[in-house]
Amino acid sequence: MFGSDIGQTSRAIGSLFRTERWWRDHYYHIKLSGYVLRPRYNPIWEPSWIRSGKDFFSTEDGQPCILRAAMDATRQPDGKQVMLKKVTPDEGPHELKIAQYFSSPDLAQDPSNHCVPLLDVIEMPNTGHRLMVMPFLRPFNNPHFQTFGEFVAFFTQICQGLHFMHKRNIAHRDCYVNNIMFDPSGMYPEGFHPRQIDRSRDFRGRAKRYTRTERPPRYYMIDFGLSRKYPSRDVVDMPLRGGDKSAPEHRDGRWCNPFHTDVYYLGNLVRHEFMRKYEGFEFMEDLVDEMTDMNPSKRPLIEGVIVELSRIRESLSGFKLRSPIISKREPSLFAVFHRANQALRTLGYILSCKPAIPGA
Repeated sequence: MFGSDIGQTSRAIGSLFRTERWWRDHYYHIKLSGYVLRPRYNPIWEPSWIRSGKDFFSTEDGQPCILRAAMDATRQPDGKQVMLKKVTPDEGPHELKIAQYFSSPDLAQDPSNHCVPLLDVIEMPNTGHRLMVMPFLRPFNNPHFQTFGEFVAFFTQICQGLHFMHKRNIAHRDCYVNNIMFDPSGMYPEGFHPRQIDRSRDFRGRAKRYTRTERPPRYYMIDFGLSRKYPSRDVVDMPLRGGDKSAPEHRDGRWCNPFHTDVYYLGNLVRHEFMRKYEGFEFMEDLVDEMTDMNPSKRPLIEGVIVELSRIRESLSGFKLRSPIISKREPSLFAVFHRANQALRTLGYILSCKPAIPGA
């Protein structure tokens, strides 16, 4: 069987990676807990490409998951896609505790809570592991943002989410590009494949999608493995370097205020993911400069960021908010067609009463 163990130094083409075998070995317990892994992880799996003669990478069950601690699954009986994350007692106590706190009944209903919900916890026998069950999300920047209004909606939500954490004295400590996602259930009503996210869930074609303006998504912060709760925000702690290792206060290893660093991370995300890649983000320059000030104590609190962002929102015209976001690398001729296509979309949005800032 392709689902069985193979040599430590070699593997048959298309067979399970080492990181996938743990999931295969626990397939039945996960199923008994109400969640079904893809056919690839069924212990009796036989690759479909052997019978069909197709290349393994063109088949649904030929798509591997190379993440060490996460796996997609389908919840029974409603068929909803979810994400499972493996946590161990030594690696995940903070993450699970904080996720449970933010998913408590009182906090879960707060509209400013943009922490990924914890749907369930699966106890794994004889391993010490537990599986956190969370919604199946999509990277915040895939697909690309089409308008400045869509960006404003995104950044407003994420600032609200960080404020929600900070006013409860919890610092995220790793809020960078890979740890911000969105709920795709509105934009992708039929779902999509977890490994090839532009393909349909059954891998037979492209995933059907709507734009952010047509169906405004809700954005979430994920991964609380480095997050910590403090007695107040007036604290210092040893630096914990996550995905963004550029914070100036981390360079000498001295203890620093993690809430100031969170603000830096969000500002730096806007600079790298939007301002350096796309035209027209000059309206964010002053705020981003303040958020990423070399002196952490001079950065605004997240409350100050929200106040300034509100001022920026009010200053932007409807024309600007509905204008297309154009890549700095896009040839000028393509940019003309891009703007023309967006003008047609915008006419449709106006006729259907879609706001310039989605969800506003």
